[in-house]
Amino acid sequence: MTENGAILRTSEDAILRVCDVRKSYRSGGGMLEVLRGVDFTLEPGGFAAVIGQSGSGKSTLLHLMGLLDAPDSGEVHLQGTRIDNLPAARRDRLRNTAIGMVFQSYHLLPEFNALENVLAPLLVRHGVMEWMRVRASARERAQGLLERFGLGERLHHKPRQLSGGEMQRVAIARALVTQPSVLLADEPTGNLDEASGAGILDAICELNQRDGLSIVLVTHDAAIARRAARIVRLAAGRVADA
Repeated sequence: MTENGAILRTSEDAILRVCDVRKSYRSGGGMLEVLRGVDFTLEPGGFAAVIGQSGSGKSTLLHLMGLLDAPDSGEVHLQGTRIDNLPAARRDRLRNTAIGMVFQSYHLLPEFNALENVLAPLLVRHGVMEWMRVRASARERAQGLLERFGLGERLHHKPRQLSGGEMQRVAIARALVTQPSVLLADEPTGNLDEASGAGILDAICELNQRDGLSIVLVTHDAAIARRAARIVRLAAGRVADA
């Protein structure tokens, strides 16, 4: 791991490894066990779909991978380094450098236009003085991503002026602008119509096939899961046969 929190890539390591993770949440007067000892490995350049019914624990697993939550027990490793037990500042740094996340809801800032939304993670990363130095290259990178996803004419449109499919493309560009090692996508087509959803799925597959980006995609849809190279099925908080 580098001093700024980025993960050093080594060819012999899995890019992402989850080891016997367990997670429970308080529900009513008791505890609800969501994950019951899950193991998962993603190779560099891999594309895995995690599939399961509602309540099977698939989104919880993705949130643990993305450091949005911590397991009760077990470990999460990124490129050979354990990350779930890092201090909060280091975990925040990893989410801004090595892990890109896309959700069913787009989580765009309504007061920002498309280009500004994509730039937001880089604004967070750099201080004021450093931002002045890097803003031209950052803007070029963000604009290039939006153009790649067919939004070159929408750079200055705010979220309310975009369709659902366009907003999700902005969200994907925002996840990629930090140049992450792995992309985690949680039901990214869930709020879209069939045509828009197909376009988003094509874009995600292209990121893996053309760019070699390592991807974990959570879905409840078996047809979507079949687009991935590997399917991991969760049932009652455990890995089942796919």
